Amino acid sequence: MLNVLRHGQPGPKPPLLIVHGLYGSARNWGVIAKRLSDERLILTPDLRNHGDSPHTTSHSYADLADDLAEVIEAHGGRADVVGHSMGGKAAMVLALAQPALVNRLMVADIAPVAYGHSQIQYIEAMRAVDLTRVEKRSDAAEQLAQLVDDTTLQSFFTQSLDVAGKRWKLNLDTLAAEMPKILGFPQVEGQFDGPTVFLSGALSDYVTPEHRPAIRAHFPKARFAKIPGAGHWLHAEKPREFEASVRAFMNA
Repeated sequence: MLNVLRHGQPGPKPPLLIVHGLYGSARNWGVIAKRLSDERLILTPDLRNHGDSPHTTSHSYADLADDLAEVIEAHGGRADVVGHSMGGKAAMVLALAQPALVNRLMVADIAPVAYGHSQIQYIEAMRAVDLTRVEKRSDAAEQLAQLVDDTTLQSFFTQSLDVAGKRWKLNLDTLAAEMPKILGFPQVEGQFDGPTVFLSGALSDYVTPEHRPAIRAHFPKARFAKIPGAGHWLHAEKPREFEASVRAFMNA
């Protein structure tokens, strides 16, 4: 079973499962999850090979979807689901493979397509950090700065660092080996007929009009919305607007 952080209490509304993206963790969603927990139980799992969840040699979307299904089944058997980036792809595969488990689906800044931009450079940057010289997260961020220009990403990556244990909580070897699967999208049959929204950052190019036929083929009730002034990391860049979008859709 995945490591799951829980916020709030079960109530009349289904639990809300929030699924993080590549190199993320449940902890990244703490503030938003706590704010949303005033209405329902919020579940934020660490995906496999991330955070405090098990490390495995595989990282396919079928695997991720099965893991998420296990979490939902342990919390009543049906949930609303939000997934960002890689987590959005996992959420889509879950909804297509086991639609009875998903009530409403929000996909944050990703489409059910293969992408050409690799994320392997960040694995190489993390591997390059000399963990024997790290006494605090800022030491790792300083080393990462040599290969990663974006200070936001430096801070983001160090959230997955176990400073005391001198190790990354990310299974960098498996993530590197499985990167083609992560960037791709599997051949999945069927449709999810439940309410679905694709929420994008207005400054992001991850979801384009060209992707809509592929989206509609699997999610015929899909609607589309954008958060002005936000890029791919829309929940981090515009957290209040993201929270408001989640509430409006989930309570519609």
